[in-house]
Amino acid sequence: MPSPRPLPPTVATVLLPSERSRVDAAGGGAFTAVHRESVPEAMQVVRERPVDAVLVSVHRCGVADADQVRRLVRSFPGLPAVALMSQRDERASRSLLYLGASGVREVVDVTTPTGWSHLRQLLVEPATRPAARILGPVLERLPGLPDDARVFLEALVRLAPGTPTVREIARQFQVRPSTLMSRFSRARLPSAKRYLAAVRLLYAAQYFETDALSVSDVAYRLQCSSPQSLGRHVRSLLGITCTEFRRRFPFPVALERFGRVMIDPYADQWRAFHPLGAEQDRGSVVPDAPI
Repeated sequence: MPSPRPLPPTVATVLLPSERSRVDAAGGGAFTAVHRESVPEAMQVVRERPVDAVLVSVHRCGVADADQVRRLVRSFPGLPAVALMSQRDERASRSLLYLGASGVREVVDVTTPTGWSHLRQLLVEPATRPAARILGPVLERLPGLPDDARVFLEALVRLAPGTPTVREIARQFQVRPSTLMSRFSRARLPSAKRYLAAVRLLYAAQYFETDALSVSDVAYRLQCSSPQSLGRHVRSLLGITCTEFRRRFPFPVALERFGRVMIDPYADQWRAFHPLGAEQDRGSVVPDAPI
């Protein structure tokens, strides 16, 4: 059975035209670069979709752009900002100082033999952080989890931000959605749809940690059709507005509630669950747990 396709990191860039093709080649499919002409345009990309890092050229973002870079770093403090230096000269050195003063903490000098491989490693690694914040604590609550249940949970968490329906999760494993739903039902677990909805709320809680992201921004990141759609989703699950959710459920609180409501009561079922293997023994259907 094929493993789920990993989602490559997304990197917003502000680069010289000559640097763009070289960055794309260095990525080799390990990350997706979204190129923009200015820092404000890159910031708009960050607002509208999940972005794992921002890459700015010291030859493109100089002294005049320092305030805009500072605004980006302060607005999205958890987002790695990386400076790229593709040639060494006095102007680049001066720009590098201003970028450092603006909050950019990582610099990659691709004029060195190891520069491009270092850049690739630096940009690929941050993509796992949002998923890891969810997966780590969840898996700690489920020791002894069967291999296929673990693979399924990992795929569910990693795919959740851009996957509103279980159909796509099932497609990753070449399982019919009806078959997957039946396996959850027979295992006496809340539905896969319910788990997916709950995990997407955990991502929303992470996104809301950044004050610069509005409800509209979070809706775009979760690929909701509109901010109102996200609002209806939150209200249907928790009975509160997005504003109340942001205030009452910071990520650690939301994560603890997820574990308490969706994991702990079903730990025994998960440890005997094989969502990608043979169908479960027949059992009674249990109603979805409240999230």
